[in-house]
Amino acid sequence: MGHLNLQSSKKQGKQWKLLDLVTAFFFGIVILFFLLVFTPLGDSLAASGRQTLLRTSASDPRQRKKFIVALEEKSSIGGGQLIDFCPAEFVDYMPCEDPKRNSMLSREMNFYRERHCPKPEDSPLCLIPPPKGYKVPVQWPQSLHKIWHSNMPYNKIADRKGHQGWMKREGEYFIFPGGGTMFPDGAVQYIEKLGQYIPITDGVLRTALDMGCGVASFGGYLLKQNIMTLSFAPRDSHKAQIQFALERGVPAFVAMLGTRRLPFSAFSFDLVHCSRCLIPFTAYNASYFIEVDRLLRPGGYAVISGPPVQWANQDKEWADLQAVARSLCYELIAVDGNTVIWKKPTGDACFPNQNEFEITICDESDDPSSAWYFKLKTCVSRTSSVKGDISVGAIPKWPKRLTKAPTRATQIKNGLDVFEADARRWARRVSYYKTSLNLKLGTSTVRNVMDMNAFFGGFAAALVSDPVWVMNVVPPYKPSTLDVIFDRGLIGVYHDWCEPFSTYPRTYDFLHVSGIESLTKDSASGKQRCHFVDVMVEMDRILRPEGTVVVRDSPEVIDKVNRVAHAIRWTTSIHEKEPESNGREKILVATKTSWKAVL
Repeated sequence: MGHLNLQSSKKQGKQWKLLDLVTAFFFGIVILFFLLVFTPLGDSLAASGRQTLLRTSASDPRQRKKFIVALEEKSSIGGGQLIDFCPAEFVDYMPCEDPKRNSMLSREMNFYRERHCPKPEDSPLCLIPPPKGYKVPVQWPQSLHKIWHSNMPYNKIADRKGHQGWMKREGEYFIFPGGGTMFPDGAVQYIEKLGQYIPITDGVLRTALDMGCGVASFGGYLLKQNIMTLSFAPRDSHKAQIQFALERGVPAFVAMLGTRRLPFSAFSFDLVHCSRCLIPFTAYNASYFIEVDRLLRPGGYAVISGPPVQWANQDKEWADLQAVARSLCYELIAVDGNTVIWKKPTGDACFPNQNEFEITICDESDDPSSAWYFKLKTCVSRTSSVKGDISVGAIPKWPKRLTKAPTRATQIKNGLDVFEADARRWARRVSYYKTSLNLKLGTSTVRNVMDMNAFFGGFAAALVSDPVWVMNVVPPYKPSTLDVIFDRGLIGVYHDWCEPFSTYPRTYDFLHVSGIESLTKDSASGKQRCHFVDVMVEMDRILRPEGTVVVRDSPEVIDKVNRVAHAIRWTTSIHEKEPESNGREKILVATKTSWKAVL
């Protein structure tokens, strides 16, 4: 009996253990239910599931096609299709400068750090969320000196370059004292030093290119001298130089001098500047110095500060750099410490003779302004390919050059007349934008502006008195008018809008496009090259929350644009064109809402 009682006791113990497990499981389900319903954990888990689904579905070509078809249907107006937000890790996503993808490419001539764009069907169709704690940016001109830390909470530059005056963290702000590696005492003092040798203050110089710009303090402080500097640097995996520059309200974009020409027309910049940019100018048969020569206007100035200029243990590199400059007949203006200043000759009288870099003059068939995915050359572009004198000192001083029709406008049929008509048209349109549409142009809320289809830059010229700068974009398959824009003293780039733009998210306050359909269609065949959805999702990526979009086009196109605008959560209004304008046009004005994704 005792033995039997012992077995019975063990069996009863097992039953109680099983009952305990069932009871615990039941209470666990109840607790989990309350956690999911009444705490943020449920939101977090749901968001995680949404993000996993998004990664698989947003880049699925079949899902993408279905979405585009749905957007084309007029029934999608209002409560129709909405494009979802991207995962949280996409907060600073740049499709064409994706370090993960580009790291698998060749290192030769920094090819892997150039633009490499995915196909639309390989890109996630989603909206980039702002970072946690994002705020409306500090307004210009205060933004030159401080920005919100929460808008780009990346401390490495401040930690590593703070002693050189680049930037530092102070409470909820990043502060920019205006220094740089080669000018730790400040850009103002450095610019004053350059002014001893080149004409900084009298309007002779207007357009400048700052290569490897850091946080763009040099370009930011040149603005006080009415010199419009376009700064660039490559995407950096551990720093956000260009993102900081644009948040400050300074003209900048992401680029790398590697295997291709930079996306600018020839002879566009009055000044090309490098401050410790670490570009090996004499490498690859001096390809990089030759690219500087292509971009530099005759009579313009090239300034290099830092290595190899009189730099320890770089005697050969410094000797080679001087040899390249001599072979191109550059005039040595000064060597001041670790800074060298050269002046480019004004004609083709100097033909490179036999030299160790194998530099030659390009064939007459070469178009020096072809620069969209165009490989670097080791030949010097002919300034004689341009009709008229475009030299520094020969073209009008700023601001007269803004309104005088440049010689290069004659490349377009009836170019001079078209130029004058375009200037009048945009002066009238911008006035209408401000007075009748009540756009915020001319106020402190708008600083970074882009004209996505700029032609002669008439829109930007009409804003010259406003506290803005305008990135003028000329599609490479359209008439080549970017040189005219630079001759006027404005800045811009070539870009095909069937690809993403080389900038960080949330970097423009105002986007303007006249003729958006022409950006997506082939002008010869009329066939669709890409879809409005891709272009407008990209516009949303680069536009700041609460930023403004203005689109001009035919009523039919505006109707399509409006449907896509609703899908990407913009608020819109549609207006008639200004009374004095001819043609069938309507104007869509949209605002990017300050939505926050549940991440």
